[in-house]
Amino acid sequence: MSGPLELTFVTSAPDVAELPDTPAEVAVVGRSNVGKSSLLNALAARKALAKVSGKPGKTQLLNCFALADGGTIVDLPGYGYASSASKDTRRQWQQRMERYLTTRPALRLTLLLVDGEVGPTKLDVEMLAWLRDHGVGFRIVATKHDKVRSSKRERRKRDLADGCGVERGDVLWVSAEKGVGVDRLRSLIRETLT
Repeated sequence: MSGPLELTFVTSAPDVAELPDTPAEVAVVGRSNVGKSSLLNALAARKALAKVSGKPGKTQLLNCFALADGGTIVDLPGYGYASSASKDTRRQWQQRMERYLTTRPALRLTLLLVDGEVGPTKLDVEMLAWLRDHGVGFRIVATKHDKVRSSKRERRKRDLADGCGVERGDVLWVSAEKGVGVDRLRSLIRETLT
């Protein structure tokens, strides 16, 4: 069992060029409201490291967190953004994210969060295709494990993997609420950053 990740908030950058240098980095991407902030808080075993909002689309900048033993994690703006944002703003968020994913030399792995309760949406499938097309290494993390009824979990796990075009074993299921899979994800992040 691995302990919490010792994460410290470093900066919110409007562009990849303004992020600090790092030896290795993991990015976290996902649809707005997939639970990125809750998962970051669970990884660090802290309640308010990343701001959790009831409103989707709150993360608009590249939020950088440093690990005590080296490396960084960057939380990217959610896609499927808040409807309250203008088209221009949403396009800027998308460009910011794509620039980061294609130009960040330290990026080792992108964690693509998919809502386990909902399954992969059209936007998730588009994001997966984009990551594959651009050769960005990724791992699918299915969130909200606790929200899927136990009687439906096996089928949901199969359907979600099929919908993402990966093997079942390639999807890491987690619950920020109940702690399911959080230790495995911490280990994956540590291995990636060292």
